[in-house]
Amino acid sequence: MSNIPQDQTPFPPTFFGRGDESTDAAFYAFPRYVTHIDEGAIAAVGTVYEVLRVAGAVLDLMSSWVSHFRQPPESLTVLGMNADELAANPQARSWVVHDLNADPTLPFADDTFDHATCCVSVDYLTRPVDVFRDVARAVRAGGLFVCTFSNRLFPTKAIRGWLLSESATHQQIVAEYFAVAGGYEPARTRQCATPPGGDPLYAVWARVAGSRATEPR
Repeated sequence: MSNIPQDQTPFPPTFFGRGDESTDAAFYAFPRYVTHIDEGAIAAVGTVYEVLRVAGAVLDLMSSWVSHFRQPPESLTVLGMNADELAANPQARSWVVHDLNADPTLPFADDTFDHATCCVSVDYLTRPVDVFRDVARAVRAGGLFVCTFSNRLFPTKAIRGWLLSESATHQQIVAEYFAVAGGYEPARTRQCATPPGGDPLYAVWARVAGSRATEPR
């Protein structure tokens, strides 16, 4: 039976279908100690986090054995699918195995984190609006949720709507997740500087509503 959600308005249910509808737990059962973007794009992720001042208590969603911070946050919690990968993350203070496609509710209390990140994984979410909504609950007012992504992915596990759209549209899709989820200030988008010929990197982020913090340029 398909696990495509039915409540992700304004996106049609087929938008979130995938070529491989088997459980994600089975797909991620064995660790993959690889980086999914090249060194230039990895450096760009670190620059984004540094410029946006992502520090303090940070939640890294859909994480693995690397989190790409130039300087580790004071307290980094990594949430992902493979326990071995998460335990190997040298920047993490703690880790949690949790399948957001099976249960988009984060296993954390309200206002637990200063910020949240999601690196090269937002394209795998089948219930993104629900996840984004719950991130706004778990992150304190004024905190950022920063999503970065490239054009590299596991095509059988990426959602159909992502595979059938271009990079510029991907930024619009993630911005729409923020808007529909509610609880955020308007999202901002950016194509990040990366070396010519290498992997591109895009960032979309929004601040949890309720703060007068100014946005870094």
